[in-house]
Amino acid sequence: MWNSLKILLLVLSGGSFGLLASAGVFTVLVAVGLIPRFAGKSHTAGQIILYEEMVILGTVAGGLVSVFERYCHFGEWLVSAGVSQAAVQYAGTVFVTVFGLFAGMFIGCLALAIAEMLDSIPIFSRRAGFRHGLGLAVCAMAAGKLCGSILYFIYQIHEVVK
Repeated sequence: MWNSLKILLLVLSGGSFGLLASAGVFTVLVAVGLIPRFAGKSHTAGQIILYEEMVILGTVAGGLVSVFERYCHFGEWLVSAGVSQAAVQYAGTVFVTVFGLFAGMFIGCLALAIAEMLDSIPIFSRRAGFRHGLGLAVCAMAAGKLCGSILYFIYQIHEVVK
């Protein structure tokens, strides 16, 4: 009884935290206006729904692959299906290269959009009456992120989950 209740609590909290994290990702993308900016720069504003759908699909696919990593060894599946090892390695290298290129471009554009948005933080803080401690608040958030990342890699939490 207790074990099944514990599993149910883990499923509910894990699902809730996953939804919260994805909502945060989409909120940042909406707040900085990255998708409309891409559509405007490429003169493809008529395809903005497609862009948004691709962002959602990519986020869901990335989440599924990261959660169910042990079932996503596509190279092993292809080799067991009869595709040569060299072809699988070449295809994997091409995929990782293209993915890295596009992921780097996306992260660069996101960083620039966030940097532009950071110009609005002092204006918002003045209008909201948040006069003192803004620098401390930003430093505290950065320190928390740094500590979390350090603990993640020191204790190798990514290895424990497997």
